[in-house]
Amino acid sequence: MSSPSPGKRIKIQSYKHNGKLHRIWNSTTILKGTETVLIGANDRTTVTESDGRSWMTREPAICYFHTKYWFNVIGMLRADGVHYYCNISSPFIYEDEMIKYIDYDLDVKVFPDMTYKLLDEDEYKLHRRQMNYPHVLDRILYNNVDILVRWIHQRKGPFAPEFIDQWYERYLTYR
Repeated sequence: MSSPSPGKRIKIQSYKHNGKLHRIWNSTTILKGTETVLIGANDRTTVTESDGRSWMTREPAICYFHTKYWFNVIGMLRADGVHYYCNISSPFIYEDEMIKYIDYDLDVKVFPDMTYKLLDEDEYKLHRRQMNYPHVLDRILYNNVDILVRWIHQRKGPFAPEFIDQWYERYLTYR
């Protein structure tokens, strides 16, 4: 798999398990691109929902994607600190100059004090039935929730102190 060069602006597309488009982030600047990790940033980018509605992000965000893990992490820089929104998802692929992944509904919201909350379990259970997720997928997703929670506790990867601030400083050099 090829990877985009730093400074390149790309789209992010999320899908559902049934292959339907879920959401598109119109513009994200790549800060780091390797075979396994992509780090990007955006600020006030347009997001388009599957029903055609669109909205604009409110603050700068650093996005972390990995090919090994079934989650991605968005660190949003707000006045009271970094807030994280973590999507339980398929590992990303980079294709057609876009980051693509399948969103599996479960989300983990992490607050600046590193407390967290698992979200959308009802939506996950509904879609698991509707789209007939295999049992093995259910195990993979919940195992990755556990890995994500360990990363939060250990302040690993995008949760490491200064990770978001350092990548945001890099992003500013591209603006």
